[in-house]
Amino acid sequence: MSFFNTTETDPLIVAALHLPDLAVARDTSMAFLEDYVAANTEVFVKAGIRRIMLQDQTRQYGPATPATVAVTSALGRSMKLQFPEISLGIIVQAHDAIAPLAIAHASGADFVRLKIFVGAAMTIEGTKEALAAQARAYRHDLRRDDIAILADVFDRTCVPLIDIPPQEAAVAAVRMGADALVLTGSSFEDSLARITAAKAAGVRRPIFLGGSVDASNVAKSLKVADGAIVSSSLMLKGAKANSTLQWDIEKAKRFMDAANASERESAA
Repeated sequence: MSFFNTTETDPLIVAALHLPDLAVARDTSMAFLEDYVAANTEVFVKAGIRRIMLQDQTRQYGPATPATVAVTSALGRSMKLQFPEISLGIIVQAHDAIAPLAIAHASGADFVRLKIFVGAAMTIEGTKEALAAQARAYRHDLRRDDIAILADVFDRTCVPLIDIPPQEAAVAAVRMGADALVLTGSSFEDSLARITAAKAAGVRRPIFLGGSVDASNVAKSLKVADGAIVSSSLMLKGAKANSTLQWDIEKAKRFMDAANASERESAA
C-alpha cells in the first residue's frame, strides 16, 4: 500500500509497535520477538490500522549497534512477509541517521522516523544534533528515495538548542528533505497549536500529531493534523512484561471507529 494515500476508511494513522529494550532484556529470544511482533501486528491489522511503525527501544550511546540493525531488520521483514498489506515504518532509539534507513531498505519498509532532524537538542541522554543531511545523503546512496522520512521537529522529550520558533524549524525540516513532519507539544492543545502555526508558515507536507492521541480526541486531532501516531492509549491494561500480547484489540477498534468517522465527516 502507498503510505500517504488515504480513503474514508483509511485515515493517516500510524501505530507504534514498541519492542522491549534489548539492552536489558538479554534473555529475550528471536523466537519470542517474532511471536511478539506477529501477535501485536495482528491486533493493529484487525482493527483496521494499515501503517505500523516498528520501534526499537534499545538505549545505547552513539549509533545503533550491528545487533540492533540485524534484529530489527529481521523482525521488520517477518512483519512484511506475514502482513504484506501493511505500510511498515522503522524507528531506532539510538541517535542514528543510517541505521533506520538501512533497516527499512533490508526489511521492505516504506518509511522511517527520525527524532532530531534539524537543529540540535538536549535530551535526557545528552546532546543530539541534526540528522537531516546525513539521512538524505544515505537514502540517495541506497537509491531508495521512495522511503519516506517522517521528521520530528522540537519533540517534547527534548529542549531545543537553537532559538527559532517551532514553525520555522518545521519549514527548515521540509527544505532539508522531510517527506512528512511529526509535531508534539507539551500538551495535546500545544501540539495542535504547533501544527496550526506550521501550516500557517507554509508547510504543505503532511503533519502528524505525535503524542497523547486516543479515541476521545482523534477526531479533533484529524481536523487540524493530517495524521496521528498512536500507541500507549491502545495498550492492554495490566499486561505482563513477558507477555507477547501488549496491545488491546478492542481499544484499537474503538480508536479506528472514531478516526474513520472523522475521515468520513471530512470527506462529506
